[in-house]
Order: sequence, then structure tokens, then C-alpha cells
Amino acid sequence: MKVVSFYRFLDLSGPGILRDQLQTFCEKHELLGTILLADEGFNGTLAGEADAVQAVFDFLCDYLPLPGLIDARWTDADEAPFRRMRVKVKNEIVTLGRADIKPHKQTGTHVSAQEWNRLIADPESLVIDTRNHYEVEVGTFPGALDPGNDSFREFPEFAEKLAQGGTRRSLAMFCTGGIRCEKASALMLELGYSEVYQLHGGILAYLEQTKGEDNFWHGECFVFDSRVAVDRDLAEGGYVQCHACRRPLTSEDIASAEFVKGVSCPNCIVDAKSTRQDPGSARSRAG
Repeated sequence: MKVVSFYRFLDLSGPGILRDQLQTFCEKHELLGTILLADEGFNGTLAGEADAVQAVFDFLCDYLPLPGLIDARWTDADEAPFRRMRVKVKNEIVTLGRADIKPHKQTGTHVSAQEWNRLIADPESLVIDTRNHYEVEVGTFPGALDPGNDSFREFPEFAEKLAQGGTRRSLAMFCTGGIRCEKASALMLELGYSEVYQLHGGILAYLEQTKGEDNFWHGECFVFDSRVAVDRDLAEGGYVQCHACRRPLTSEDIASAEFVKGVSCPNCIVDAKSTRQDPGSARSRAG
């Protein structure tokens, strides 16, 4: 079956009405996954037959209506990485904590995979991985700056500190499927940067479009479903996920004496010790 990630920033009125109709439509077409709706647009990942996913895209294009096709990242899976179908209304379709940021009105310049390779090879470019730290640990582009965030909501604090050092440098930003770096790049423009670029379609599109020596990606790419991560060929990777803290686990983590299947992992133990020592220092890893 297909696993398809997609999003669109736009002014969406009445997301609650769309939620009910979309839930019924997806269930009718035997799809699994999650679609988030907000005043700023929609963001989803679906698993099922290709024709069924396309039917959802056609439904959205007709209902809203949308100009052009819905840009999506398509990967293959032997079985559905989701257990049910959920359509939910949220304050933001990707939680930056800045609902006032409107990427469909102002955002960074989208670049292709080939343009991206040239951009990150330029020593004058500051490459920023807008994902969470535990995702960066699984894989990233060489030389990319890790903001060290446990959730995307922490990115504005990192961005504001970065801007204090000057906003004249060219920025190259990326994330898994494009949605986080699209909102993050809009924030960077608001902070005064003028040259802000983002990898179109994110890492997933890059891995699909680049092969061999043209592929500069290192490691695997974390995904928010039961596959945990995908490799450079977009096949299911070699990570499993802790049931407690949801962190991706390496073979070394699993071999640790602190790993208890279905209960905890070395990351949980470290977090628990940190919380006991300083209750105010613990931060949520949701993201």
C-alpha cells in the first residue's frame, strides 16, 4: 500500500464542518492515518490504496476549492503504519506556537533537490535542521545546525537568539516533509532575514529524487508512524521506538541493561534522573 504525507497552508474557514465530512469520506475509502485541520490549512498522512488517497485529494480540491494539485510525498509499505483513521481540528496544523505566522502569504524560497545540493555546498549558507533533536540523531545533512529542540514549539526561541547575531546570512532550511521548514522560514523572514531557502518536499522528496553520489543525506529519516525511520531508499529502516518516551532506539540502546521492552529505554532513565534532580528542567519530547 501507499503511505502519503501532504499539507497545504491556506485560509480555511469552518474546519469543524470539513472534519466531519472528511472523516466519513476517508473511512468509506478504507484509509488509515491522521489529518489535522486548522484555520491555517491542513496536514496529513494517509495509508491505503493509491486511488483512495487520490480520491481524498480530489475531495479537498473540490471542497475548498484549491488551485493546482496537492503536493505529496508517496512511499510504499507492506502494511499500514497506522491503526485507525482520525481527522482532528487543532489551533495549528504544525505547532510552532505562532498561529499568526502565515506561510501561504510569506515564506522562504522553495528549492529542488539539485538546487539544494548546490546551496548546502556553499560555505556561506547556514544550513538549519528544523526538526527535533531526537530526529536529528537518526540522520541529517552534513554540517547542518541542530537547534537542539525537543519540540517544534521551541524553535522560535532558537530563531530569535540566532537573529540577534545578525540576519545578513543566507539560510537553507529543511525538515521531513516540508511543513515545518515552511513555517520556520516564514518566521525567519519576519525576524529580518532576506535570503531564506527551504528544501521543497523535505527530506522524503530529496531521498526520492537523488541517488548515489548525488545523495548527500547521512543516516536514516525519522517518520512519525510505526516504521519509526526510513533509509535512503525510503524502505523501512533499522530503528524501533520506545513505548514510553517515543524516542527512536538504536541496536546499542536495545542492548542496554536499562532497556525494558514495552516499558522504558536508556533515554527514559536519563530523563527520569534529570527530573528528580531538577523538576523544572524536564521538557516534553512530543513534536
